[in-house]
Amino acid sequence: LTCKMLRAIVLCLFLVILWANDIMGKSKQHEETGTYLPTWDSLDKRPLPSWYDEAKLGIFIHWGVFSVPSFDSEWFWWYWRGTKQANCVKFMEDNYPPDFQYADFAPKFTTEFFNPNDWADLFQASGAKYVVLTSKHHEGFTNWPSVNSWNWNSMDVGPHRNLVQELADSIRNRTSVHFGLYHSLYEWFNPMYLSDKENGFKTQDFVKTKTMPELYDIITNYKPEVIWDGDWEATPEYWNSTYIPSLAVQSKVSDTVVTNDRWGQGTMCKHGGYFTCSDRYNPGTLQARKWENAMTIDKKSWGFRRNAQLADYLTIEELLQTLATTISCGGNLLVNVGPSKDGTIHPIFEERLRQMGQWMNVNGAAVYKSQPWKHQNDSRTPGVWYDLVLYTTNQGKVYAFVFTWPSSGILALGSPLATSDAASVDLLGGESDITWEPLSPTGVGIYVPVIKPSTTSAKWLWVFQLTGFVNAKATQLKG
Repeated sequence: LTCKMLRAIVLCLFLVILWANDIMGKSKQHEETGTYLPTWDSLDKRPLPSWYDEAKLGIFIHWGVFSVPSFDSEWFWWYWRGTKQANCVKFMEDNYPPDFQYADFAPKFTTEFFNPNDWADLFQASGAKYVVLTSKHHEGFTNWPSVNSWNWNSMDVGPHRNLVQELADSIRNRTSVHFGLYHSLYEWFNPMYLSDKENGFKTQDFVKTKTMPELYDIITNYKPEVIWDGDWEATPEYWNSTYIPSLAVQSKVSDTVVTNDRWGQGTMCKHGGYFTCSDRYNPGTLQARKWENAMTIDKKSWGFRRNAQLADYLTIEELLQTLATTISCGGNLLVNVGPSKDGTIHPIFEERLRQMGQWMNVNGAAVYKSQPWKHQNDSRTPGVWYDLVLYTTNQGKVYAFVFTWPSSGILALGSPLATSDAASVDLLGGESDITWEPLSPTGVGIYVPVIKPSTTSAKWLWVFQLTGFVNAKATQLKG
């Protein structure tokens, strides 16, 4: 190399270092002042607002034109016209004329029984601390009067109501519940999207004229504190994904807004305010990053199904077990309900939500503001789960979630270790100061009381509060 070439290389390196320092300095400056650059490096450093981790429980609502056919799932249009799934094709052939189009369902999305105050009361009674309404699903129909969705929105056709605004107002009148919105980035059959897709997503006509204006609209006008987006077909560069989280964290709810991780290919479980990773994500182990288990009471669908059977719905025991396994590993549970086209939340959903609220009224101390304990579960014999026990901790107390009431009358736990004889065990909603004894070589044996159904509030899933216990080394217990 000549001296001239060496000088040029040194100069380039110097300029690169100056550029990097400038970017890092700007990023640090933005983070220190509460604003963030539209880059994942900057946005991922934003602390998660504390309310979200403390909430633990939210309600998801899938509601749209797909609630009219209410057959198979909320993906009905795609299964009918996209993949031409046999059962959906037959359903249309048997019940509708040959020239019937999906858009013909929209006028039947009537919502005549939708009372947002009743919904808000139910969600509050469930014990949920946040609600996420579908503002737009993959069908493209918006539940507010979007100017970018002419004649394909809830004001122009169907309800002739601003469903987003009505529910937002009712939720915000319940000060303990936060309001959020789901918004699909892509739309199955939108011509602009299909054109961009055919061009290998090298053009962004759909992003610039549909998705981004709509997201800007709902963020600025409805101020959601949860922004739940979803796409897996295109890259985050196509969606200009970092723009929306950056806009959100600098909006009028900048101190409280949270965003998920579904911002295009490769972003799930990598970027965003919290991770969802996949539908019904429940890893079973403690995660390094805050995450959410978005799941459904109807095991087969997110939208309402008229042909659902009783066995298709989770029991209250299954629902609470899902809550326990989720929060013990550091997650939040987002429980989905699918209202009908007329705006009713059917009794099976209402019953589950009210049952969950009853349980939370008794056991909320083990849930709200809790943290995962060092041991997430406790097994008596490796590979065989006689009694599944999960743990959380809150203000120095340890909570053991017991799925099956011990038939032997003794609950043997391997993880907790009493710090003194003054340690105590209580059954939330039941008896206090329950007798216990240390196990050898470690652990505790709890003599469970006889429960009288007429006098106890402890049911479905039992929570024991352990005061004065610390974590012991995990051990195998015989029995």
